[in-house]
Amino acid sequence: MASNVETRPTGGGEVAHPDKPEGPVAAAILAGGIGCLAMGVLTTLAEASTGVKDFLTFTKAVGPLGGKTILTVAIWLVSWIVLHIAYRGKEVESRRALSIALILIALGVVGTFPIFFQLFAPAE
Repeated sequence: MASNVETRPTGGGEVAHPDKPEGPVAAAILAGGIGCLAMGVLTTLAEASTGVKDFLTFTKAVGPLGGKTILTVAIWLVSWIVLHIAYRGKEVESRRALSIALILIALGVVGTFPIFFQLFAPAE
Protein backbone atom coordinates (compact mmCIF):
# COMPACT_ATOMS: atom_id res chain seq x y z
CA MET A 1 0.00 0.00 0.00
CA ALA A 2 1.49 3.33 -1.08
CA SER A 3 1.70 6.16 1.40
CA ASN A 4 0.91 9.74 0.55
CA VAL A 5 3.86 10.94 2.60
CA GLU A 6 7.15 11.60 0.85
CA THR A 7 10.38 11.65 2.82
CA ARG A 8 13.25 13.83 1.78
CA PRO A 9 16.73 13.65 3.19
CA THR A 10 18.01 16.75 4.93
CA GLY A 11 21.28 17.54 6.62
CA GLY A 12 20.05 16.18 9.96
CA GLY A 13 17.93 13.27 8.76
CA GLU A 14 14.72 12.78 6.87
CA VAL A 15 11.68 15.05 7.01
CA ALA A 16 8.22 13.84 6.03
CA HIS A 17 6.32 16.01 3.52
CA PRO A 18 2.73 14.93 2.91
CA ASP A 19 1.50 15.06 -0.67
CA LYS A 20 -1.02 17.84 -1.18
CA PRO A 21 -3.79 17.85 -3.78
CA GLU A 22 -3.05 19.98 -6.82
CA GLY A 23 -6.64 21.12 -7.29
CA PRO A 24 -6.09 24.66 -5.97
CA VAL A 25 -3.02 25.04 -8.20
CA ALA A 26 -4.97 23.89 -11.25
CA ALA A 27 -7.79 26.28 -10.30
CA ALA A 28 -5.41 29.24 -10.26
CA ILE A 29 -3.84 28.23 -13.58
CA LEU A 30 -7.22 27.77 -15.29
CA ALA A 31 -8.57 31.04 -13.86
CA GLY A 32 -5.63 32.89 -15.40
CA GLY A 33 -6.49 31.42 -18.79
CA ILE A 34 -10.15 32.31 -18.35
CA GLY A 35 -9.20 35.89 -17.49
CA CYS A 36 -7.07 36.20 -20.62
CA LEU A 37 -9.86 34.80 -22.77
CA ALA A 38 -12.29 37.26 -21.18
CA MET A 39 -10.08 40.20 -22.19
CA GLY A 40 -9.92 38.96 -25.78
CA VAL A 41 -13.66 38.39 -25.98
CA LEU A 42 -14.51 41.77 -24.44
CA THR A 43 -12.07 43.54 -26.77
CA THR A 44 -13.63 41.89 -29.82
CA LEU A 45 -17.19 42.51 -28.62
CA ALA A 46 -16.44 46.19 -27.95
CA GLU A 47 -15.22 46.55 -31.51
CA ALA A 48 -18.13 44.62 -32.99
CA SER A 49 -20.95 46.37 -31.14
CA THR A 50 -21.41 50.02 -30.27
CA GLY A 51 -23.82 48.94 -27.52
CA VAL A 52 -21.12 46.85 -25.85
CA LYS A 53 -18.59 49.62 -26.37
CA ASP A 54 -20.94 52.11 -24.71
CA PHE A 55 -21.65 49.67 -21.86
CA LEU A 56 -17.91 49.24 -21.23
CA THR A 57 -17.26 52.99 -21.23
CA PHE A 58 -17.44 53.70 -17.51
CA THR A 59 -15.73 57.09 -17.96
CA LYS A 60 -15.15 59.11 -21.12
CA ALA A 61 -11.54 59.79 -20.09
CA VAL A 62 -10.56 56.12 -20.41
CA GLY A 63 -13.17 54.84 -22.84
CA PRO A 64 -14.09 51.15 -23.03
CA LEU A 65 -10.64 50.04 -21.84
CA GLY A 66 -11.62 50.71 -18.23
CA GLY A 67 -14.70 48.53 -18.50
CA LYS A 68 -12.79 45.77 -20.27
CA THR A 69 -10.15 45.58 -17.56
CA ILE A 70 -12.60 45.84 -14.65
CA LEU A 71 -14.83 43.10 -16.07
CA THR A 72 -11.82 40.95 -16.97
CA VAL A 73 -10.50 41.13 -13.41
CA ALA A 74 -13.98 40.36 -12.06
CA ILE A 75 -14.34 37.34 -14.37
CA TRP A 76 -10.87 36.12 -13.41
CA LEU A 77 -11.54 36.48 -9.69
CA VAL A 78 -14.97 34.82 -9.79
CA SER A 79 -13.65 31.95 -11.93
CA TRP A 80 -10.74 31.46 -9.52
CA ILE A 81 -13.05 31.33 -6.51
CA VAL A 82 -15.51 28.94 -8.20
CA LEU A 83 -12.74 26.66 -9.50
CA HIS A 84 -10.93 26.72 -6.16
CA ILE A 85 -14.10 25.61 -4.38
CA ALA A 86 -14.75 22.94 -7.03
CA TYR A 87 -11.18 21.57 -7.02
CA ARG A 88 -10.38 22.03 -3.32
CA GLY A 89 -8.94 18.83 -1.92
CA LYS A 90 -9.08 17.03 -5.27
CA GLU A 91 -6.38 15.47 -7.33
CA VAL A 92 -6.27 17.33 -10.64
CA GLU A 93 -3.65 16.90 -13.32
CA SER A 94 -1.69 20.18 -13.38
CA ARG A 95 -0.29 19.50 -16.84
CA ARG A 96 -3.76 19.23 -18.31
CA ALA A 97 -4.84 22.44 -16.57
CA LEU A 98 -1.73 24.17 -17.93
CA SER A 99 -2.44 22.94 -21.47
CA ILE A 100 -6.01 24.19 -21.32
CA ALA A 101 -4.89 27.52 -19.83
CA LEU A 102 -2.29 28.01 -22.58
CA ILE A 103 -4.99 27.49 -25.22
CA LEU A 104 -7.26 30.00 -23.46
CA ILE A 105 -4.39 32.50 -23.19
CA ALA A 106 -3.61 32.11 -26.90
CA LEU A 107 -7.26 32.70 -27.81
CA GLY A 108 -7.35 35.74 -25.53
CA VAL A 109 -4.23 37.21 -27.10
CA VAL A 110 -5.66 36.70 -30.59
CA GLY A 111 -8.79 38.57 -29.51
CA THR A 112 -6.74 41.62 -28.56
CA PHE A 113 -4.95 41.97 -31.91
CA PRO A 114 -6.36 44.73 -34.15
CA ILE A 115 -6.01 42.52 -37.21
CA PHE A 116 -8.48 40.11 -35.61
CA PHE A 117 -10.99 42.34 -33.81
CA GLN A 118 -11.26 44.81 -36.69
CA LEU A 119 -12.75 41.98 -38.75
CA PHE A 120 -15.85 42.39 -36.58
CA ALA A 121 -16.08 46.18 -36.79
CA PRO A 122 -19.32 47.48 -38.30
CA ALA A 123 -19.02 48.76 -41.86
CA GLU A 124 -18.83 52.53 -42.13
